[in-house]
Amino acid sequence: MSVIRSIARPASRWRVPKLAAYILGFAPAAWTLRLGLADRLGPEPIRALEQSLGLWSLRFLLACLFVAPLRQTIGVDLLRYRRALGLLAFYYAALHLLAYVALDHGFDWLAVWADIVKRPYVTVGMASFAILAPLAATSNNEMIRRLGGKAWARLHRLVYAAAIAAALHFILIVKSWPLEPLVYAAITAALLAYRAYLAVRRRKSRGPFASGVNRLPASP
Repeated sequence: MSVIRSIARPASRWRVPKLAAYILGFAPAAWTLRLGLADRLGPEPIRALEQSLGLWSLRFLLACLFVAPLRQTIGVDLLRYRRALGLLAFYYAALHLLAYVALDHGFDWLAVWADIVKRPYVTVGMASFAILAPLAATSNNEMIRRLGGKAWARLHRLVYAAAIAAALHFILIVKSWPLEPLVYAAITAALLAYRAYLAVRRRKSRGPFASGVNRLPASP
């Protein structure tokens, strides 16, 4: 582990500007759109577009959740990019939803509502987006000040619920059991297990008489 830390620490000093992170983050969307305009998304271009946008949302969401474990285990500090990764996850989810509403249903809101009620994968996907929306809206310093650090941290722990719903949405939408959605589900489960392990370890380290000690909650 010490060897990994010694290799990772110099690498973590390389700082990519946050704007560049957003530009790089939107590159997959731009490339997918380019393929769509060139009619190169296969026999079901709308489905391919929606799935690409949704998959990148899940990838950025998991990348956001990986920031803390990377910092705590091997010393790679990407904390300054965590907000960008979380927002990119939301932006891709919004694009995924927009493609579904506009291209699949032509903004027919009754048809969209019927899908939400009848199709479990749509219900779960909408639940994930409904969780991500307030997290994105409060992902700024002004909202941290307004809500207070503890309340903000509690709210943003819901990102784990959004990740669970997004991974389940991916499994349900493919209507089979291929390897890829199961891999993302396993990664999500591993991140949740790591979070639970840290919570148990912190509780044990505080001891039976530390419940009244004031402290800021851990970040998501």
